[in-house]
This record gives sequence, structure tokens and C-alpha cells, in this order.
Amino acid sequence: MNLTRRTFTALSAGLLSLQLALPAAAAETTLKLGHLANEQNSWHKAAVKFGEELAALTDGRIEVQVFPNESLGKELDLINGMQLGTADMTITGESLQNWAPKAALLAVPYAYPSLEKMDEVASGPIGDEIEEEIIAKAQIRPIAYFARGPRNLTSNREIMTPDDLNGLKLRVPNVPLFLKTWEAMGAAPTPMAFSEVFTSLQNGTIDAQENPLALIESAKFNEVQDFVNRTEHVRSWIYLTISEMAWNKLSDEDKEAVMEAARRAQEYERELFLADEQSLEQTLKDGGMTFVDSDKAAFAAAARDAVLNNVSADIKPTVEELFAAQD
Repeated sequence: MNLTRRTFTALSAGLLSLQLALPAAAAETTLKLGHLANEQNSWHKAAVKFGEELAALTDGRIEVQVFPNESLGKELDLINGMQLGTADMTITGESLQNWAPKAALLAVPYAYPSLEKMDEVASGPIGDEIEEEIIAKAQIRPIAYFARGPRNLTSNREIMTPDDLNGLKLRVPNVPLFLKTWEAMGAAPTPMAFSEVFTSLQNGTIDAQENPLALIESAKFNEVQDFVNRTEHVRSWIYLTISEMAWNKLSDEDKEAVMEAARRAQEYERELFLADEQSLEQTLKDGGMTFVDSDKAAFAAAARDAVLNNVSADIKPTVEELFAAQD
């Protein structure tokens, strides 16, 4: 059959139109990734980036569906679901200590004096030990980690040294280590649900609270608190994770793609995180808050014995090692 150039061009155009009209081939594997953050959070944006990169690396064979705002379940529910095979991925951190005690190292007061020191630990031998225990005991595999903003103390008076904490009614999450540490420094810590904090600050039930800048801003604490005291008492990280069930179903080639996509997502999240920390401070200042350069060394020294007396035996030697490195 002889085809003229015009006929061939017309047939090619028709074929292209047909291809464009057809739906994209369905993914061979779908991974459901649920987490607690909202759509504006850098963790969510990094999760979406992970899905985009993984789809590109696998020519669309693996699709990642991201569910923010706990829409796929709360953190512990997702972890249980990953162990049972009803969920594939989540973003989680020290909550994993319920299965792997070394996960408590992700959020120890004054264990990591800077973002750089935290990175050294998270990406070094101690980080490897934490990840190996999580895989073995929780059946969940960390594939990347994201930094969390340091926790700072907000109040209606300047807090420069631990002496300024005397009698301060301070809301803390219901974490025994946090409670004991603030008590040792002279405050009067009170566990309370985060949803109750704004009203309690407003009516004077409590005087202060502590959280990263992102939560201070999103909760609008600038409306009921005057100062952000740079205590930076907890630096921590959180993992992007995949269930061992989902991981073991992947080919070696796809496992490599997952790890590469995770590496790219981690780099992307760090860029977002650093930009957010700068913009959040300015937003809070514009909202009327004053930032106070608290004496972090004094706070760290006051907290140390309380931390060592209240961490579990599983992680105490490592915490002692981390503190000794600072000395």
C-alpha cells in the first residue's frame, strides 16, 4: 500500500489524537501515605514531592496517594495499619518508641544543640541504630527524615534564665520526660490537650506554653502571648516511613527508586523548612511578639540531670554520650 506524505501525516495525527484521548495506564502499585500535617506544611509538600519523583523514576508504575490532616487516620492508627497491611506509609517520629525504645532519641531535651549536630546524629551511626531497631521491632522502614523546628517557650514575661521559670504555669504535652525536666528547672508544668491551650492562655489558667514556631503561628498564640523565648529546648526529627509489608513487595529496582525519591524529598523539605523558619519569625514579630535570646547554655545545664534521671535505660548511655560530646 502506497502512502503519500500527506496521508501518512494525517494518519499520524489521528493516532496521536487517539493516544491523547486514552487514559494513562494504571499504576501497577499504589502506596497510600497518610500523615497529620495540613497542606501548607513542608512535610505534606515533601510527601507530594516524593510521590512525583517516584512516579517519574518508575515511569508511572508506582503511584503515591497522599492523605493529609489525619484523613487516613491518626498517627498511631496509621502505624498499626502499616503493621497489619491496611496502610503503606506515614510520617512519624518518637511515637515509634512504643515499639522501638531507641526512637525516644528523636526528641531528647538539649541533646542536639544545633541543626548541624542533629543532622550528624540522624545521618550517622546513632541514626542507623535507631532505624535498624524501628525496622526490626516496629516492622516499619524509615526512608528519609525531616527536621522539626526547635521548641521555644512563649509567655507574657521575658524568660532569660531558668530562675525566671519560678512558679510559671506551663502547658506541656503529656510526655513524662518533658514534665520532669520542666519541674526540675522550677516551672509548674501542666499536661493539656493542644486544642485547649489558646483558651487556657486567654483566661489565665496557664501562663505559658512551648512549641515550634510553626505551631505558635498557626495557633495564633501571638494574640494571647507577648514573648517567644528562644530556649530551643528540644530539637528533633521525624521520619518518612514505609511498611515492611509494602517494601518487601517491591522489586530491587523499585526499592532503589523509592530510596532515590525519598532522598530528593528530604532535600526539598529541608529547603522549605529553612525558608519557613525565617518567614515564621517575621510573621510572629509582625503579629506583635517579641523574640528573647534566652540563655540556652543555662537552660541546658539546668535540664541535664533531670533528663538523665528520667530517660529509659535503653537510651540513657546514648544520651550520656550526646551530652559528653557537647562538653
